[in-house]
Amino acid sequence: MTRTTPPRPVDLAVLFPALAPLARTATRPHPRPGSPGVRDSSVGGPLLWPADEPWPVCEEEHDPVEPMLVDGERRRRRVLAALWGRTPAGRGFTDEEQAELDRLERLDEKADPDTPATMLAVAQLYAKDVPDLGAPDEADVLQVLWCPRDHDPLDAPQPVLRWRRASDVADVLAEQPEPEIMEYGYLPEPCVLHPERVVEYPDARTLPVELRERIQEWEESSGHRYSALAVAAGWKAGGHASRGDSSPEPTACDCGADLEPLLTAASGEWDETGYWRPAEDAGTGGGFPPRADPTRVSIDGGGALQILRCPVSPDHGFGVSVR
Repeated sequence: MTRTTPPRPVDLAVLFPALAPLARTATRPHPRPGSPGVRDSSVGGPLLWPADEPWPVCEEEHDPVEPMLVDGERRRRRVLAALWGRTPAGRGFTDEEQAELDRLERLDEKADPDTPATMLAVAQLYAKDVPDLGAPDEADVLQVLWCPRDHDPLDAPQPVLRWRRASDVADVLAEQPEPEIMEYGYLPEPCVLHPERVVEYPDARTLPVELRERIQEWEESSGHRYSALAVAAGWKAGGHASRGDSSPEPTACDCGADLEPLLTAASGEWDETGYWRPAEDAGTGGGFPPRADPTRVSIDGGGALQILRCPVSPDHGFGVSVR
C-alpha cells in the first residue's frame, strides 16, 4: 500500500530561501507489519545471507542490564495482537493469556546476561527500493544487524553493516540464527516496506548563526517547531542528521569528510504534531502493533539510532549516534 507524507503546513524554503540549496532527499521506508522474504527490502525480516558465511556474534562487553528472552517477547506480542484483535478492541486478557504473560515474565527473570550475543537482523534495503541509500558501485543491497544489548557510551545496540551484490548470493542461509536474549525495545517486528522520497532541511544547530536566530524568531511568532518540519520523523535512509541535545556525537570521519546519515532506526513513525503521519494512516484507530509504532523498536525511551557513513568510501567505517 502506498504511503504519502502530506505537504508541510509551511514551505521552509520559501520562508528562508537560504535553506533551498541545503535541501536533501531522504527515503522514508514506511515499514508496516508483514511477511517479507529474503529477496525483499524489509525491517526485521530474513536476510539474503550466504549459506557459507558465518553469522556475526558480538564479542564486546555489555552493560549490566537485566535482559529479556527474544522468544518470550515474540510470544508476548502474539498475546497483545490477540487482545487487540477482539471486539470490542482491547477488551481484557483471557485467563490463559494472563497466565502466559506471567509465565513469560518469570522466564525473563531467569535470563542469563552472560549468554553469547548473536547479532539480530534489523533491516535489509535494496538500492532499487531505497534510492537515497547511496550504495557503493559494486553493491545493490545493504544489510543491517545489531547486537541487541546496550553498549557504552550510547546505551544503545551496536550495529554491523554488510553491503552485497544480490546476484552473488546463490545459496541462502535457510535457518538464520537469532539471539537468545535482548534488551527491551531492540527486536524489530517483521515489516514490509512502502518507500517514499521526501525533502529535508538541516538541523537548526548546524545552520549559520544569523539564519538560526531568524528561525528562532519565526518559531516564537508562528507556534511551529522548525525541527519538527525540517527533518523527517521515523525510519529513513539518507537525508539530514538530527543532532542530540547533550551526548557527544560523531560528525567527521578520520579522513576528514563530514559524516552523512545512512540509516535512521526510530522508535516511532511520527510525533505528536502529526506532520509526518502519512495520509493513509490519518484517523486510524488502535491495534497491535500501533500504527505509529509498527516496528516496535524503542531507542533510548523514544529516540532514534542514526548510522552515519563516510561519503568518501564505505571502507572508512561508520559512526553511530542516538537522538
